[in-house]
Amino acid sequence: MAHTPKRPFHTASDAEIKRGEVSDVYFARTVQILKFRNDRTRVKAEVYLKSLPDDWQWGILAGLEEATGLLEGLPVDVRAMDEGTVFEPYQPVLVIEGTYVDWGQYETALLGLLCQASGIATKAARCKKAAGDRQVISFGARRMHPTLAPMIERNAFVGGCDGVAVTKSAELIEADPMGTIPHALVLVVGDTVQALKAFHEVVDPKVRRVALIDTLQDEKFEAIRVAEALGKELYAVRLDTPSSRRGDFYRIIQEVRWELDLRGFDHVKIIASGGIDEYEILTLNPIVDSYGVGTAIANAPVLNFALDIMEIEGRPTAKRGKWSGEKDVHRCRGCRAAVVVPAGRSPAPCACGGAWESLLKPLIRGGRIVRDLPPPRTLRELVLEQLARLPLETLRRQGQRRDF
Repeated sequence: MAHTPKRPFHTASDAEIKRGEVSDVYFARTVQILKFRNDRTRVKAEVYLKSLPDDWQWGILAGLEEATGLLEGLPVDVRAMDEGTVFEPYQPVLVIEGTYVDWGQYETALLGLLCQASGIATKAARCKKAAGDRQVISFGARRMHPTLAPMIERNAFVGGCDGVAVTKSAELIEADPMGTIPHALVLVVGDTVQALKAFHEVVDPKVRRVALIDTLQDEKFEAIRVAEALGKELYAVRLDTPSSRRGDFYRIIQEVRWELDLRGFDHVKIIASGGIDEYEILTLNPIVDSYGVGTAIANAPVLNFALDIMEIEGRPTAKRGKWSGEKDVHRCRGCRAAVVVPAGRSPAPCACGGAWESLLKPLIRGGRIVRDLPPPRTLRELVLEQLARLPLETLRRQGQRRDF
């Protein structure tokens, strides 16, 4: 007998997540046991991480809007950093307080929302930091489950990407989707120039004309052909050259730039995509105007946040390896140094003389949201403002010399 799936896509619904059904079984069993014992112990717990992936030195907090939606209506109090805040290891990003049986089964979902979103936003921020003023577009939705595409690209945008490719994702950030021409159009039409002319004839003129030049022929000659075909109306050429054909990608792009400039097409910009990450961006910056980044952002390492109880009924307590007691995180408005101190205590004056600001702010009180949740564009502006203060050296890959 053929298997008939209960639903077409293997994902949890909003209602199932909100009911706490996406939970590791030991949390559900813990709540079951405590309810049987009529245990109404009130606890405080914090979300933080001990280390970042690879050689990363900072992270971008993301997923807070969804986390707020998860916890809204529960009898809990929550303090959290602003979404889009740059943070470092050992700095609590969220503190939750309430009777454990009222919220314990939500730990799995809460961490999942924060871990993946923050990983995506951080990788996007690293790419944008590396690119500087050059445009970075999120191209990676096809690498992940389609249900996740809006979440991925929303957080890529928050992390600093200038645009996203998927139409549904663009709705979420209230922007127009961005894209060029796929290899499929060139193959079906049979020629790069003819495909570009068809695009030019049919697609809204407000969409920039960008030619994909690596489908059938050598990139240099295709670049010349499309530039001669569209002239001033050609905005850019895109190289998505696969690694099997690349050789020295830098030299290929450099050759295309030379040939375009030699013929008076210096207005035509160059977009690079295909296997691009922050390290490739740093290498290609001298000859590339814009980047399409796919898998590196969509499949970014998650940030391994943990949620740990650190206070029970007002008494500091924590498991081995964790610091007990509620904490505050303060950042200097001047030099941007950050310190973690016991909650309610003021840090020592900063060496630079700048004033401290508290990063953990009330978010939920008694289940009610008590602060505004800014839209993605506002969050992106916050991220970019902070990125401007971070040294480019923080992107350095350990053990590898980089001239940037």
